[in-house]
Amino acid sequence: MMPLQFSGTSLRARLSRQFVLQTLVGLGLACVVVYVVIALTLAQRQDDVLLQKRTAVERLLQEQSTIHEEASIQHLLTDFLAGHDELSLIVRRGDGTAIFEKDDRARPAEMSKRLAFVIKLPKLGGAASAELIFDKRSDHALLDRLAWTLFLAALAGSIGVSVGGFLLVRKGLLPLRDLVRQTASLDASRLDLRLDGSGQPKEVQPLLHQFNALLDRLEAAYAHMEAFNVDVAHEMNTPLANIIGTCEVALRRPRTEEELQEVLSSNLEELRRIAGIVADMLFLSHAERGARARRSKPISLADLAADVIEYHEAALEEAGLRAEVMGDARACVDTGLFRRALSNLLANATRYAHRGSLVEVRISHRKAEVHVSVQNDGPVIPPEHLPRLFERFYRADPSRVRADRNHGLGLSIVAAIAMMHGGRAWAESGGGKTTVQFSIAPSA
Repeated sequence: MMPLQFSGTSLRARLSRQFVLQTLVGLGLACVVVYVVIALTLAQRQDDVLLQKRTAVERLLQEQSTIHEEASIQHLLTDFLAGHDELSLIVRRGDGTAIFEKDDRARPAEMSKRLAFVIKLPKLGGAASAELIFDKRSDHALLDRLAWTLFLAALAGSIGVSVGGFLLVRKGLLPLRDLVRQTASLDASRLDLRLDGSGQPKEVQPLLHQFNALLDRLEAAYAHMEAFNVDVAHEMNTPLANIIGTCEVALRRPRTEEELQEVLSSNLEELRRIAGIVADMLFLSHAERGARARRSKPISLADLAADVIEYHEAALEEAGLRAEVMGDARACVDTGLFRRALSNLLANATRYAHRGSLVEVRISHRKAEVHVSVQNDGPVIPPEHLPRLFERFYRADPSRVRADRNHGLGLSIVAAIAMMHGGRAWAESGGGKTTVQFSIAPSA
């Protein structure tokens, strides 16, 4: 069996880490969106300012150049730019000489946005080229401050949400700690205890139900194992005690060869009984580990049943019984296992059927399965015993009558053979009749 692997990271740590990451990503995306929107807004404002100032400069120069000299125009443009420290203006004649020039030479080129245009100035030599320059350093500084503010806000928000999430996760996991304490109190000596889910959240309830159901199965299995150990000890103790007793008696005084042969024959019979019990237990263990039947080609089950009845003919005649096969079906079965299962059912019916009655072996198709049953007239088995008939060493009669010939594994083997054929075994009893049957699934 592969060992269970456990991660070293706690659920609280994983959830807290997820809180940190999700909060950081969420706030980070929100901050990026805010930064981008404000940056685009500032860029749009810069463009709008340049367009507005261009219109104002064109109107001003076109109106004033007809009545003022160049010196007056320079003074007028200086007054126009007053209070707009982020704006610069250069106006040149067609030959390249400057009419007006205000520009910060120390400003990096990437920190300016320029808008060039042409103005008609009839009195000043025709057309002039103008260029408005917007200084972006103040806006850039604003964006830098905004970026740091948003970063620190996202970081602080992430830390705050993470701390709150850590506390919430810790509080939310308190019911699990209670479950850990409850499970720690469970052991083999207190299998009657169950986990209390009254204070657990709804999401944990299915797990609790499944775990308590598992405990129910474990308790039943443990009780079954205890009973099984007692039954095994009893079944093995009787023949071993007989062997030991006969050997002790034989050794008390000299014996003749005939007497020793008689003792050895008696012991051999007991040893064969022990060997039979061990062989049946090994077969059941092999079946429970998932062994499958080796199926033959389709064969008449009625013919196989007739062979089994013929084998039991002497025992049936001694018990004053008759046996008949009713119905037939062709199926792929392990012929050896099928004969063994049917033989166990016939032997069981022979032991308990009323003398002079008929034992019926019925074979039929039902819902794509083949059902094989053995019915006999005899004592009715109480309903509480029916589900347990196929347990190992279980007997409905606690007095263990005929225990020397029947060690209580016959019906368990029938159930195991049915399981190996993909079917099941069950029993019905009522109206003076008892029917034990098993099913065979179609070959895969």
